[in-house]
Amino acid sequence: MKKFMTAGAALLMTTSIAAAGGLDRSGQGIGVIFEDGDYAELNFGSVSPDVSGTGLGGATGNVTPDYMQLGMAYKTQLTDQFSVALVYDQPFGAHVDYDTGSGYVLTTTSAEVKSDGITILGRYEINPNFSFHGGLRYVQAQGTYDRASIPDLDGPGPFIAVPEYSSTYSQDGGVGYVLGGAYERPDIALRVAITYSSEIDLELGSDNINSAGLTTTLPESVNLDFQTGIAADTLLFGSVRYVAWDGFQLVDDSMFTPTPIVSYDDDVYTYTLGVGRRTNDQLAASFAIGYEASTGDPTGNLGPTDGFVSYQIGAEYTLDNGLAVSGGIRYVDIGDAVTSGIGGVFNDNDVVGLGLKIGY
Repeated sequence: MKKFMTAGAALLMTTSIAAAGGLDRSGQGIGVIFEDGDYAELNFGSVSPDVSGTGLGGATGNVTPDYMQLGMAYKTQLTDQFSVALVYDQPFGAHVDYDTGSGYVLTTTSAEVKSDGITILGRYEINPNFSFHGGLRYVQAQGTYDRASIPDLDGPGPFIAVPEYSSTYSQDGGVGYVLGGAYERPDIALRVAITYSSEIDLELGSDNINSAGLTTTLPESVNLDFQTGIAADTLLFGSVRYVAWDGFQLVDDSMFTPTPIVSYDDDVYTYTLGVGRRTNDQLAASFAIGYEASTGDPTGNLGPTDGFVSYQIGAEYTLDNGLAVSGGIRYVDIGDAVTSGIGGVFNDNDVVGLGLKIGY
Protein backbone atom coordinates (compact mmCIF):
# COMPACT_ATOMS: atom_id res chain seq x y z
CA MET A 1 0.00 0.00 0.00
CA LYS A 2 2.92 2.38 0.50
CA LYS A 3 3.24 2.75 -3.28
CA PHE A 4 -0.22 4.34 -3.66
CA MET A 5 1.31 7.76 -3.21
CA THR A 6 3.01 7.45 -6.59
CA ALA A 7 -0.36 7.85 -8.28
CA GLY A 8 0.30 11.59 -8.15
CA ALA A 9 4.08 11.47 -8.11
CA ALA A 10 4.62 13.03 -11.54
CA LEU A 11 2.70 16.10 -10.43
CA LEU A 12 4.21 16.31 -6.97
CA MET A 13 7.76 16.00 -8.27
CA THR A 14 7.68 18.13 -11.39
CA THR A 15 5.00 20.79 -11.07
CA SER A 16 3.91 21.05 -7.45
CA ILE A 17 6.30 23.93 -6.84
CA ALA A 18 5.42 25.71 -10.07
CA ALA A 19 4.29 28.90 -8.32
CA ALA A 20 6.04 28.58 -4.98
CA GLY A 21 7.79 31.38 -3.15
CA GLY A 22 11.24 32.50 -4.12
CA LEU A 23 12.88 30.65 -6.99
CA ASP A 24 11.64 27.21 -5.83
CA ARG A 25 10.73 24.77 -8.60
CA SER A 26 11.45 21.11 -7.82
CA GLY A 27 10.97 21.00 -4.05
CA GLN A 28 14.17 18.90 -3.74
CA GLY A 29 12.32 15.68 -2.93
CA ILE A 30 14.19 12.50 -1.92
CA GLY A 31 11.28 10.03 -2.06
CA VAL A 32 13.18 7.70 -4.38
CA ILE A 33 15.31 6.49 -1.47
CA PHE A 34 12.21 4.78 0.01
CA GLU A 35 11.43 2.68 -3.08
CA ASP A 36 11.78 -1.11 -2.78
CA GLY A 37 14.86 -2.81 -4.24
CA ASP A 38 16.59 -1.34 -7.30
CA TYR A 39 14.56 1.39 -8.96
CA ALA A 40 14.87 4.07 -11.66
CA GLU A 41 12.57 6.90 -12.76
CA LEU A 42 12.33 9.74 -15.28
CA ASN A 43 10.12 12.83 -14.73
CA PHE A 44 8.87 15.49 -17.13
CA GLY A 45 6.90 18.64 -16.37
CA SER A 46 5.38 21.33 -18.57
CA VAL A 47 4.37 24.55 -16.82
CA SER A 48 2.29 27.34 -18.39
CA PRO A 49 2.02 30.43 -16.15
CA ASP A 50 -0.27 33.34 -16.99
CA VAL A 51 0.89 36.34 -14.95
CA SER A 52 -0.08 39.85 -16.05
CA GLY A 53 -0.82 43.19 -14.43
CA THR A 54 -1.05 46.93 -14.80
CA GLY A 55 1.12 49.81 -13.68
CA LEU A 56 2.99 52.82 -15.00
CA GLY A 57 2.43 52.99 -18.74
CA GLY A 58 -0.40 50.46 -18.97
CA ALA A 59 -0.84 46.69 -19.10
CA THR A 60 2.14 44.33 -18.93
CA GLY A 61 0.75 41.39 -20.87
CA ASN A 62 1.86 37.91 -19.73
CA VAL A 63 5.36 38.36 -18.27
CA THR A 64 6.08 34.67 -17.48
CA PRO A 65 7.02 32.39 -20.40
CA ASP A 66 6.22 28.67 -20.33
CA TYR A 67 8.97 26.34 -19.15
CA MET A 68 9.83 22.65 -18.90
CA GLN A 69 11.06 20.68 -15.89
CA LEU A 70 13.18 17.50 -16.02
CA GLY A 71 14.14 15.09 -13.26
CA MET A 72 15.57 11.59 -12.96
CA ALA A 73 16.70 9.29 -10.19
CA TYR A 74 18.27 5.89 -9.59
CA LYS A 75 18.26 3.91 -6.34
CA THR A 76 20.05 0.64 -5.58
CA GLN A 77 19.74 -1.62 -2.53
CA LEU A 78 23.32 -2.54 -1.58
CA THR A 79 22.48 -4.59 1.52
CA ASP A 80 19.36 -5.43 3.52
CA GLN A 81 19.88 -2.24 5.53
CA PHE A 82 21.82 0.14 3.29
CA SER A 83 20.80 1.78 -0.01
CA VAL A 84 22.15 4.57 -2.21
CA ALA A 85 20.33 6.97 -4.58
CA LEU A 86 21.43 9.47 -7.22
CA VAL A 87 18.93 12.26 -7.97
CA TYR A 88 18.99 14.92 -10.70
CA ASP A 89 16.60 17.87 -10.60
CA GLN A 90 16.28 21.53 -11.58
CA PRO A 91 15.71 22.97 -8.11
CA PHE A 92 15.64 26.73 -8.68
CA GLY A 93 14.63 28.92 -11.58
CA ALA A 94 12.80 32.00 -12.81
CA HIS A 95 11.99 33.60 -16.15
CA VAL A 96 10.26 36.96 -16.41
CA ASP A 97 10.00 38.97 -19.62
CA TYR A 98 8.28 42.36 -19.92
CA ASP A 99 8.98 42.54 -23.66
CA THR A 100 5.30 42.80 -24.59
CA GLY A 101 5.23 45.92 -26.73
CA SER A 102 2.55 47.25 -24.41
CA GLY A 103 4.15 50.58 -23.59
CA TYR A 104 4.59 49.44 -19.99
CA VAL A 105 7.47 51.20 -18.22
CA LEU A 106 9.40 47.93 -17.84
CA THR A 107 9.01 46.94 -21.51
CA THR A 108 11.99 44.84 -22.69
CA THR A 109 13.19 44.24 -19.13
CA SER A 110 13.78 40.52 -18.62
CA ALA A 111 15.65 38.09 -16.38
CA GLU A 112 16.19 34.35 -16.34
CA VAL A 113 17.75 31.99 -13.80
CA LYS A 114 18.44 28.30 -14.52
CA SER A 115 19.85 25.61 -12.25
CA ASP A 116 20.77 21.94 -12.15
CA GLY A 117 21.19 19.80 -9.06
CA ILE A 118 22.78 16.42 -8.32
CA THR A 119 22.17 14.72 -4.98
CA ILE A 120 24.01 11.62 -3.76
CA LEU A 121 22.06 10.10 -0.90
CA GLY A 122 22.55 7.10 1.38
CA ARG A 123 19.97 5.50 3.68
CA TYR A 124 20.55 3.16 6.62
CA GLU A 125 17.62 1.20 8.10
CA ILE A 126 18.23 0.69 11.81
CA ASN A 127 15.18 -1.60 12.03
CA PRO A 128 11.85 -1.88 10.19
CA ASN A 129 10.63 1.30 11.93
CA PHE A 130 13.54 3.74 12.02
CA SER A 131 16.03 4.89 9.39
CA PHE A 132 18.23 7.87 8.67
CA HIS A 133 19.49 9.31 5.39
CA GLY A 134 22.05 11.85 4.29
CA GLY A 135 24.43 12.88 1.57
CA LEU A 136 25.75 15.72 -0.57
CA ARG A 137 23.96 18.04 -3.00
CA TYR A 138 25.69 19.95 -5.81
CA VAL A 139 23.79 22.84 -7.45
CA GLN A 140 25.00 24.95 -10.36
CA ALA A 141 23.24 28.02 -11.74
CA GLN A 142 23.49 30.62 -14.49
CA GLY A 143 21.39 33.55 -15.62
CA THR A 144 20.78 36.61 -17.77
CA TYR A 145 19.51 40.11 -17.07
CA ASP A 146 18.46 42.65 -19.72
CA ARG A 147 17.16 46.14 -19.07
CA ALA A 148 16.16 48.56 -21.81
CA SER A 149 16.83 52.24 -21.44
CA ILE A 150 14.03 53.99 -19.55
CA PRO A 151 13.80 57.77 -20.10
CA ASP A 152 13.32 60.23 -17.31
CA LEU A 153 9.58 60.82 -16.86
CA ASP A 154 8.44 64.44 -17.06
CA GLY A 155 6.93 66.11 -14.03
CA PRO A 156 7.50 65.71 -10.30
CA GLY A 157 8.32 62.31 -8.93
CA PRO A 158 11.22 60.01 -8.02
CA PHE A 159 11.89 58.93 -11.63
CA ILE A 160 15.30 59.23 -13.24
CA ALA A 161 16.69 58.05 -16.54
CA VAL A 162 17.89 54.42 -16.49
CA PRO A 163 20.52 53.41 -19.06
CA GLU A 164 20.31 50.26 -21.12
CA TYR A 165 22.04 47.29 -19.53
CA SER A 166 22.59 43.63 -20.41
CA SER A 167 24.56 40.89 -18.70
CA THR A 168 24.98 37.12 -18.88
CA TYR A 169 26.16 35.46 -15.68
CA SER A 170 28.61 32.59 -16.01
CA GLN A 171 27.77 29.20 -14.56
CA ASP A 172 28.99 28.41 -11.07
CA GLY A 173 28.28 25.63 -8.62
CA GLY A 174 28.45 24.89 -4.93
CA VAL A 175 28.09 21.93 -2.57
CA GLY A 176 25.79 21.51 0.41
CA TYR A 177 24.66 18.61 2.54
CA VAL A 178 21.40 16.74 3.19
CA LEU A 179 20.42 15.09 6.49
CA GLY A 180 17.22 13.41 7.61
CA GLY A 181 15.39 10.52 9.22
CA ALA A 182 12.17 8.56 8.94
CA TYR A 183 9.72 6.56 11.04
CA GLU A 184 7.66 3.83 9.33
CA ARG A 185 4.88 1.37 10.18
CA PRO A 186 4.61 -0.93 7.13
CA ASP A 187 1.47 -2.63 8.45
CA ILE A 188 -0.53 0.61 8.08
CA ALA A 189 1.56 2.20 5.29
CA LEU A 190 2.70 4.93 7.71
CA ARG A 191 5.82 6.97 6.97
CA VAL A 192 6.95 10.28 8.41
CA ALA A 193 10.22 11.63 6.97
CA ILE A 194 12.05 14.87 7.63
CA THR A 195 14.93 16.17 5.48
CA TYR A 196 17.18 19.19 5.97
CA SER A 197 19.12 20.75 3.07
CA SER A 198 21.91 23.21 3.84
CA GLU A 199 22.74 26.55 2.23
CA ILE A 200 24.85 26.61 -0.94
CA ASP A 201 27.08 29.56 -1.88
CA LEU A 202 27.44 30.65 -5.52
CA GLU A 203 29.48 33.30 -7.33
CA LEU A 204 28.28 34.07 -10.86
CA GLY A 205 30.69 36.16 -12.91
CA SER A 206 29.36 38.60 -15.52
CA ASP A 207 30.33 39.23 -19.14
CA ASN A 208 29.46 42.93 -18.71
CA ILE A 209 32.58 44.99 -17.97
CA ASN A 210 30.54 47.23 -15.68
CA SER A 211 29.39 44.38 -13.46
CA ALA A 212 31.19 42.41 -10.80
CA GLY A 213 28.63 39.64 -11.26
CA LEU A 214 26.41 38.02 -8.64
CA THR A 215 27.28 36.54 -5.27
CA THR A 216 24.43 34.74 -3.57
CA THR A 217 23.55 31.99 -1.12
CA LEU A 218 20.84 29.51 -2.02
CA PRO A 219 18.75 29.13 1.14
CA GLU A 220 18.50 26.24 3.57
CA SER A 221 15.25 24.23 3.60
CA VAL A 222 13.34 21.56 5.51
CA ASN A 223 10.93 19.03 3.97
CA LEU A 224 8.45 17.11 6.14
CA ASP A 225 6.66 14.33 4.20
CA PHE A 226 4.07 11.92 5.55
CA GLN A 227 1.66 9.21 4.43
CA THR A 228 -0.63 6.73 6.16
CA GLY A 229 -3.30 4.24 5.26
CA ILE A 230 -6.76 5.41 6.30
CA ALA A 231 -8.86 2.59 4.80
CA ALA A 232 -8.43 -0.45 2.59
CA ASP A 233 -6.54 0.58 -0.57
CA THR A 234 -6.68 4.26 0.49
CA LEU A 235 -3.76 6.48 1.49
CA LEU A 236 -3.61 9.96 3.00
CA PHE A 237 -0.42 11.87 2.14
CA GLY A 238 1.00 15.36 2.47
CA SER A 239 4.03 17.56 2.97
CA VAL A 240 5.25 20.78 4.53
CA ARG A 241 8.24 22.56 2.95
CA TYR A 242 10.05 25.43 4.65
CA VAL A 243 12.58 27.56 2.75
CA ALA A 244 14.55 30.39 4.39
CA TRP A 245 14.09 32.97 1.62
CA ASP A 246 14.12 35.93 4.04
CA GLY A 247 17.08 38.15 3.11
CA PHE A 248 17.82 36.39 -0.18
CA GLN A 249 18.99 38.72 -2.97
CA LEU A 250 20.43 38.60 -6.46
CA VAL A 251 22.23 41.94 -6.75
CA ASP A 252 23.73 43.16 -10.01
CA ASP A 253 26.67 45.53 -9.49
CA SER A 254 26.18 47.56 -12.67
CA MET A 255 27.62 50.97 -13.51
CA PHE A 256 24.26 52.63 -12.74
CA THR A 257 23.77 51.37 -9.21
CA PRO A 258 23.92 48.01 -7.39
CA THR A 259 20.46 46.71 -8.25
CA PRO A 260 18.59 43.83 -6.56
CA ILE A 261 17.31 41.82 -9.53
CA VAL A 262 15.41 39.56 -7.12
CA SER A 263 14.97 39.99 -3.37
CA TYR A 264 12.73 38.39 -0.72
CA ASP A 265 11.79 39.51 2.78
CA ASP A 266 9.89 36.47 4.05
CA ASP A 267 10.55 32.80 4.67
CA VAL A 268 8.11 30.52 2.83
CA TYR A 269 6.01 27.55 3.98
CA THR A 270 4.34 25.39 1.30
CA TYR A 271 1.71 22.80 2.26
CA THR A 272 0.27 19.83 0.35
CA LEU A 273 -2.47 17.41 1.44
CA GLY A 274 -3.97 14.64 -0.68
CA VAL A 275 -5.56 11.23 -0.84
CA GLY A 276 -4.68 8.25 -3.06
CA ARG A 277 -6.90 5.32 -3.96
CA ARG A 278 -5.97 2.05 -5.67
CA THR A 279 -8.87 0.66 -7.71
CA ASN A 280 -7.13 -2.58 -8.77
CA ASP A 281 -3.65 -4.10 -9.06
CA GLN A 282 -2.80 -1.88 -12.04
CA LEU A 283 -4.57 1.44 -11.51
CA ALA A 284 -4.39 4.08 -8.78
CA ALA A 285 -5.49 7.72 -8.64
CA SER A 286 -4.94 10.73 -6.37
CA PHE A 287 -6.22 14.20 -5.59
CA ALA A 288 -4.27 16.86 -3.68
CA ILE A 289 -4.59 20.49 -2.58
CA GLY A 290 -1.62 22.83 -2.12
CA TYR A 291 -1.39 26.09 -0.21
CA GLU A 292 1.13 28.85 0.34
CA ALA A 293 0.16 31.88 2.40
CA SER A 294 0.33 35.39 0.99
CA THR A 295 2.72 37.68 2.83
CA GLY A 296 0.98 40.89 1.81
CA ASP A 297 4.37 42.55 1.29
CA PRO A 298 5.37 44.22 -2.01
CA THR A 299 7.12 41.81 -4.36
CA GLY A 300 9.97 42.38 -6.80
CA ASN A 301 9.11 43.43 -10.36
CA LEU A 302 10.73 40.21 -11.59
CA GLY A 303 8.65 37.95 -9.34
CA PRO A 304 5.11 39.41 -9.19
CA THR A 305 3.31 36.62 -7.27
CA ASP A 306 2.33 36.25 -3.62
CA GLY A 307 1.12 32.86 -2.35
CA PHE A 308 -1.24 30.38 -4.04
CA VAL A 309 -3.90 27.69 -3.75
CA SER A 310 -3.58 24.66 -6.04
CA TYR A 311 -5.61 21.61 -7.07
CA GLN A 312 -4.19 18.54 -8.75
CA ILE A 313 -5.29 15.12 -9.92
CA GLY A 314 -3.03 12.24 -10.89
CA ALA A 315 -3.18 8.61 -11.93
CA GLU A 316 -0.74 5.70 -12.22
CA TYR A 317 -0.90 2.51 -14.27
CA THR A 318 1.44 -0.38 -13.49
CA LEU A 319 2.24 -3.03 -16.10
CA ASP A 320 2.88 -6.69 -15.30
CA ASN A 321 6.63 -6.25 -15.85
CA GLY A 322 6.86 -3.61 -13.10
CA LEU A 323 6.95 -0.57 -15.39
CA ALA A 324 4.73 2.20 -13.97
CA VAL A 325 3.51 5.26 -15.88
CA SER A 326 1.92 8.12 -13.93
CA GLY A 327 0.81 11.62 -14.77
CA GLY A 328 -1.59 14.36 -13.95
CA ILE A 329 -2.61 17.98 -14.18
CA ARG A 330 -2.33 20.80 -11.67
CA TYR A 331 -4.11 24.15 -11.54
CA VAL A 332 -2.59 26.93 -9.42
CA ASP A 333 -4.55 30.05 -8.42
CA ILE A 334 -1.81 32.62 -7.81
CA GLY A 335 -2.18 35.19 -5.06
CA ASP A 336 -2.46 38.86 -6.02
CA ALA A 337 0.70 40.95 -5.74
CA VAL A 338 1.80 44.59 -5.77
CA THR A 339 5.35 45.18 -6.95
CA SER A 340 7.77 47.43 -5.07
CA GLY A 341 9.08 50.66 -6.55
CA ILE A 342 6.68 51.17 -9.46
CA GLY A 343 3.62 49.76 -7.68
CA GLY A 344 2.43 47.45 -10.46
CA VAL A 345 -0.75 45.49 -9.62
CA PHE A 346 -0.91 41.79 -10.58
CA ASN A 347 -4.14 39.89 -9.92
CA ASP A 348 -6.38 37.07 -11.23
CA ASN A 349 -3.37 35.06 -12.43
CA ASP A 350 -2.85 31.31 -12.63
CA VAL A 351 -0.63 28.42 -13.69
CA VAL A 352 -1.42 25.10 -15.38
CA GLY A 353 1.10 22.28 -15.00
CA LEU A 354 1.27 18.85 -16.63
CA GLY A 355 3.43 16.06 -15.22
CA LEU A 356 4.58 12.63 -16.46
CA LYS A 357 6.70 10.03 -14.68
CA ILE A 358 8.02 6.66 -15.85
CA GLY A 359 9.31 4.36 -13.10
CA TYR A 360 10.73 0.83 -13.14
